Order: sequence, then C-alpha cells, then structure tokens
Amino acid sequence: MKSTLATLLIAIFFGLALIHFYWACGGQWGFESTLPTDEHGIRLLNPKTLDSIIIGVALVLFGIFYWVTFISKKDRFPYWLKTIGMWSIPILFALRAMGDFKYIGFFKKINSTEFANYDNLLYSPLCLTIAIIGFVLISKKQELTKNPGS
Repeated sequence: MKSTLATLLIAIFFGLALIHFYWACGGQWGFESTLPTDEHGIRLLNPKTLDSIIIGVALVLFGIFYWVTFISKKDRFPYWLKTIGMWSIPILFALRAMGDFKYIGFFKKINSTEFANYDNLLYSPLCLTIAIIGFVLISKKQELTKNPGS
C-alpha cells in the first residue's frame, strides 16, 4: 500500500509539473481558471514564466523526494532531510487546502468566481488529498521504523 500511495503522489506531482511547464512554454489551456480573482474578475495573481518554471521544478522535486524516500531501494537522503520533507510537503498542501479565508481554499468567503468554482471542485480537494496521502505515508514509514520485520 505504501508504494501505491507514493506512486500516486509521484504521478500527481509530475502531472502538475507538466502543466506548469506547459504554461511556462506559453500554453494557455486552463491557465485563466487557475488564477484567483476578486468579485469583479480582477486577477489577484499575475504569474510570470519564471513563476511557472519554479513551481514546476518544485513539483518535480516533490515527486523525486517521494520516489527516493518510498520507492527506490537506494534511500540516499539523510534522516533530517527525510523528516523535513515528509512533514513539510503535506503541511504545505494542507495549508493550501485550508486557504487564505478570503479567495482560496475550503474556507474562502468569495465563492462567486470561476476560480472559486474550480477551487471547490478540484484544486482544494486535490491539495487535501495530497496532504492526507502524505500524512498516511508518514505513519506507514514510522510503523516500519518501529517494526522493521513487518
């Protein structure tokens, strides 16, 4: 189960990275609906090409982290780095799912925009799913550490 969940996270991260690299190369599909707007349709974020590249690289690194930590037979990360990564990635996505309490996340107040609709149906649930899978993997990793023969 551990490797199946890790593989799912890796696929999600690589898929999201591909979308961000597509946007960095000038692609427009889905771009507008992923940016939060206020009640008047004014964008709150205006990402540049470099922003999409940075997010894409971060997502690839998250995928690599989960591959090395949970799939690869050669676990080369130091313990402290694994611990930071295993906790910070799910916390980051849990915070994104919670949101800013106004425009983004499950607890947003502005729900009448196109972004808000997609956020309610797709973006926040996906972030929460990533967080939950990450926390489940932490518990599985700790279980194996306590019971190495299992």
